[in-house]
Amino acid sequence: MKKTKIALLLMLSVFAVCCSQQQPRRPISQSSGTFMKESAERNKKLIAGEEDKIDSIIKSEPNRKYTGSKKGYWYTYIKQNTTDTIRPKKGDVAFYTYELSDLDGNVIYSALELRPQEYHVDKEQKIIMGLRHGIKLMRKNETVRFLFPSHMGYGYHGDNRRIGHNQPLIATVTLTDIKPENQTTTE
Repeated sequence: MKKTKIALLLMLSVFAVCCSQQQPRRPISQSSGTFMKESAERNKKLIAGEEDKIDSIIKSEPNRKYTGSKKGYWYTYIKQNTTDTIRPKKGDVAFYTYELSDLDGNVIYSALELRPQEYHVDKEQKIIMGLRHGIKLMRKNETVRFLFPSHMGYGYHGDNRRIGHNQPLIATVTLTDIKPENQTTTE
């Protein structure tokens, strides 16, 4: 019993010494922030280059009126509907067709390949950010050409098929119909 008390006392003293001398763990590497600064600079240059290409497209079509969006893309109406006032909003389903091209006008995905689409406005993320915002600007039976910088399209990653990383896109979209979500049937 005396040996047990001594062993217990010894263990408690070792435990107390170990705990009282504990130092906080330091990070293995300490970053000065240069990586983040360099990354930000690369992105600024990338966006500036893409915007220069988009600007040259806009200037090459002086008869078209392009509008810059607050989200960082540009668009022009190919076919405009001035009689309707309804635009897709949250809770609607937008039915549309579209085609994707590179900035040189080379078709990447045709409207036939992409088939008619439907988008549950502001409730799904399956379409690129630019289309999610752009469709809400449209009225039924309008066709709009969007010029998307890469961050509004497929971004750094691309689509793992035909769209490369950091590739700006031209999307020609026709909004064929708008219906409230409760009036659509799911198949």
